[in-house]
Amino acid sequence: MDPVFLKVLVGTTLLAASSSVVGAFSYLKGQSLVGDAIAHALLPGVVLAFILGGVRSPSLLIFGALISGLLAHYGIGYIANKTKLKSDTAVSLVLSTFFGFGIMLMSYIQRTGQGQQAGLERFLLGKAAAITMQDVYVFSTLAIVLIIGVSLFYKGFQLMTFNEDFAHAIGLPMPLIRFTFTVLTVLAITIGIQTVGVVLMAALLITPSAAARVWTNSLPTMLALAAFFAGISAVFGTYISSLIPKMPTGPWVVLILSFFGFSSLLFAPKKGWFSKRRRARINQRKTIRENVLKLLFQQEEQNGMPSVLSVVEILRIRAMPSDSLTTTIKGLKKRMLIVDYGDRYALTELGRSEGRRVVRLHRLWELYLTERLGMAADHIHPQAETMEHVITPEIEELLVKELGNPEVDPHQSPIPYEED
Repeated sequence: MDPVFLKVLVGTTLLAASSSVVGAFSYLKGQSLVGDAIAHALLPGVVLAFILGGVRSPSLLIFGALISGLLAHYGIGYIANKTKLKSDTAVSLVLSTFFGFGIMLMSYIQRTGQGQQAGLERFLLGKAAAITMQDVYVFSTLAIVLIIGVSLFYKGFQLMTFNEDFAHAIGLPMPLIRFTFTVLTVLAITIGIQTVGVVLMAALLITPSAAARVWTNSLPTMLALAAFFAGISAVFGTYISSLIPKMPTGPWVVLILSFFGFSSLLFAPKKGWFSKRRRARINQRKTIRENVLKLLFQQEEQNGMPSVLSVVEILRIRAMPSDSLTTTIKGLKKRMLIVDYGDRYALTELGRSEGRRVVRLHRLWELYLTERLGMAADHIHPQAETMEHVITPEIEELLVKELGNPEVDPHQSPIPYEED
């Protein structure tokens, strides 16, 4: 294997995976733009470190970036807390100020003709192919520091992200935890911009977490998935860029990360777009099916005998899409919930039991809204229309117990129990 390719592969994989783990907490805290602002704010620190040191030493440049990143992070917090400006305005102000200052310093270096400034542009646009073995050693060390830091402060970061008030209540040193998180975030961004540059750093920091979030509700699993998505994107990005002459690595890493991100948003089994659409269609069909059974049962209640209705009569009583009603009736017949008499339909015993259940849930919820929440009886029907389709048997049992086995709803209509 080509040593240059192996060097770039190891470097980009470590950078991407370690950055994504820290970025997951920023994503969950809703501070995605803060990471982008810090990435842009690192530039003046890098350039000033080069100007003051006179050499392009990775350790020196990282130290300059760390100082600049910390100033930007605390500057955002200070502006947001001490002024009337909103947090997004503070982020934009710090980002533009620091990045503009960094560009000015880079222009100054170019005018002075210092030959060693070559390579600083990688911090702006990223240039993974220019990573040296010394860079790999430094970045590997920092990646290990990031992983160890997240492991040691995992509980603190978790509480800081989800319930900081509880962390204060149990006596955790939150200032130290926030400072540690800030340092790790700045370090992650600092080593990440070596691959993709400040322009695309937000994608490397946030996209793996966004992709992982739709697959799981577990934080450890999310961190592992984010690192996996970032690492595999670095591997494929490096490989593709090695096949094409003069093809940058960073943009390919971000493109593959974006593929994982959009694919996850579309195809994740529970939170993906297609899964949500499928559940919405299932719920819509369930709602129409239960509405038809409820209507037929209510007609039996009013007439005191089994009712036989046509599609036209059903639509006259309750408005619904005619094509959906036709499909629903076919499904009800297959489930043996209704029986047809030519072009008219009536409940079977099984369908009558199901219709009775929906009516019972509707009237129980109406009674709960009036007796426990104090709502007026003429304002409760729409809420009950929605809730009757989602109340589980366990909730129904609690409602009956809470209301004391009621017999009538607020409108004095009987609540039909199964034994009736």
